[in-house]
Amino acid sequence: MQDLPTRMELHAIRTLTLTDRQFLLGETEGRDTAITGLLSLAQGEGRQPVVVMVHGSGGIGASIALWQRQVNSMGAAAFLLDGFTGRGLVSVAGDQGSLGRLAFVLDIYRALAVLAVHPAVDPARIALLGFSRGGQGALYAGMERFHRLWNASGVTPIGTAAVYPDCGTRYIGDTAMLPAPLRVFHGRPDDFNPIGPARDHVARLREAGHDAGIIEYDHAHHGFDNPLSPGAALVVGSQSVRNCRIEEREPGLLVNAATGLPFSYADPCVATDVHVGGNAMAGAALRRDVLAWLRGLLRLS
Repeated sequence: MQDLPTRMELHAIRTLTLTDRQFLLGETEGRDTAITGLLSLAQGEGRQPVVVMVHGSGGIGASIALWQRQVNSMGAAAFLLDGFTGRGLVSVAGDQGSLGRLAFVLDIYRALAVLAVHPAVDPARIALLGFSRGGQGALYAGMERFHRLWNASGVTPIGTAAVYPDCGTRYIGDTAMLPAPLRVFHGRPDDFNPIGPARDHVARLREAGHDAGIIEYDHAHHGFDNPLSPGAALVVGSQSVRNCRIEEREPGLLVNAATGLPFSYADPCVATDVHVGGNAMAGAALRRDVLAWLRGLLRLS
């Protein structure tokens, strides 16, 4: 019964819905938006460490709910950030351009501001755990540039676990990171967010002197931690930038590196057929590895 929370709370979070260009330039003219976060407090006394969980393109599903229980079971609170419902979204898998890729970064910073003043939270022990689009958001929330530009919470996460994130975009200053460890967990056959760019990004971070690493899994397609999926299946209509290389050539300008023109989801490099689904063995290994890493990071016995 250790995985049952002692209390659950819904928190309103004021954020902005920005285009990637607006975010990169620090512009605040985006739509004022109210999103929510579900705080699930673990059993025990005193201030608790917290794992902020950020969902992917399909929203909060069964996998996130299982992660929440397992985080609570190890003695940490879980904060499930819902970046979709308050924006009138259910999924952006088939229309990735309907929400800026960097929107979740600002949402994370605004969530940190809520957690920083919560009486049950230890603000010195907050970690990020993101999946797919949410993994991308959690990863890049550690950039010094974005932190200075947008994070007014006074809180710096002590580490980040990014699960099968998209690392196909290079931002100006993306190897200048906050001094916190980062781990990427990725499946080798993933054809939604391929592992190659993730390997490259981790290598670049390590060359820049950061505590970064990647843990890889065989037979693990995108979403391989889904406990309700018996195996990977072809999904037609989900947009993937696996064949694209996107670069911020000047502040706020994201271009398709192959053409030199501003990137668009109408570009020929955007694929629309991906494999998504669970793998019991790889999923169990992922949960074991991520939870062990978080336990050490948060100093849990």
